Amino acid sequence: MPSLSIFSLIALGLIVSFLLTTIRVADQYKRAVVLRFGRFAGVRGPGLYFLLPWGIERAIPVDIRTTTWSLPQQEAITRDNVPVKITAVLWNQIVDPAKSVLDVENVEAAIRQLAATTMRSVVGLHELDEVLSGGGQIAAIIAQKIEEIAPRWGVEVSKVEIANVEIPENMQRAIAQKAEATREQAARLIKADAEFLAAKKLTDAARLIAQTPEALELRRMQMLTEIGAEQNTMTVIMMPSEFVQAAAVFARSVPPKPVE
Repeated sequence: MPSLSIFSLIALGLIVSFLLTTIRVADQYKRAVVLRFGRFAGVRGPGLYFLLPWGIERAIPVDIRTTTWSLPQQEAITRDNVPVKITAVLWNQIVDPAKSVLDVENVEAAIRQLAATTMRSVVGLHELDEVLSGGGQIAAIIAQKIEEIAPRWGVEVSKVEIANVEIPENMQRAIAQKAEATREQAARLIKADAEFLAAKKLTDAARLIAQTPEALELRRMQMLTEIGAEQNTMTVIMMPSEFVQAAAVFARSVPPKPVE
């Protein structure tokens, strides 16, 4: 009986050790790519799963959450031969753990290099003004080109954003001067439009007053009221409008003096 109990304890210990070496737990956001004798045996998780012990099976954990990668600064030359330095941010998620392990050696390095080379090639197809003003459009093109290759590695790229664009200092001064000239041009055009409208209004007012002589007298009365309200010492000499009209008629009737 004692020997039987010892054997039972040994067997129980072996069973417990076997279970401890075979039971694994995968978190909700992780999957385990299992290899049996070096060959792919399936993807397991989340929760409890079993592995054959003694090296028969081994598991490679894969995080399937969306991750954010800051791409290193890339130097590129735009289509109009301006050197720029671009920094971008990439959001991606592993949707096929098996491909991310079996089809590529280092999926993170592969996606980073793919994004960097794609970003340089896309920037080279656009001019500087398009890069500075159309960052969202360029980022969408980069994401689209990455999406053509990334699914082969089990990765889905959800978004790419241009974080920063650096240009040479002399180009910054040139762009600032251009922007200042554009603003000055716009201000001059607005001022010219205002003067044109004011002149047009004055012309319409003069034409209306000319058609109604009483309006001119009323305007004179209003002008005197405005001058008197300012309490100044200005002396105003009133002249009847008939004198002005007579002077205009006389001026038209006198022939011009011939040039000797």
